[in-house]
Amino acid sequence: QVQLVESGGGLVQAGGSLRLSCAASGRTFRSYAMGWFRQAPGKEREFVAAINWSGSSTYYANSVKGRFIISRDNVKDTVYLQMNSLKPEDTAVYYCAQGASGGLEYAQYRYDYWGQGTQVTVSS
Repeated sequence: QVQLVESGGGLVQAGGSLRLSCAASGRTFRSYAMGWFRQAPGKEREFVAAINWSGSSTYYANSVKGRFIISRDNVKDTVYLQMNSLKPEDTAVYYCAQGASGGLEYAQYRYDYWGQGTQVTVSS
């Protein structure tokens, strides 16, 4: 059974940084793409960033490009999201997800498993 456990969320002032982590278990981590999504209050869940199986390719939503960095450690079976220059509009529950294959994906339906989410709140 695949489990994804996020950590690292919290309250931060605008302009600050946070690093989210997502520890995976249950199947061969290095075989699958990973992604981060977020859901703000009253809004639909949206794509944030994705990384392919090896970490050689990444893709970002325009809203976070240049501020967020996705990375992975295939020894620790963990994916990270470094979030810099945070804005109040980044406030959301952040979810990590594991893809159905190793290739880069941004569509939610291409992800098989989801974590429970971690809250990120950015104050102005």
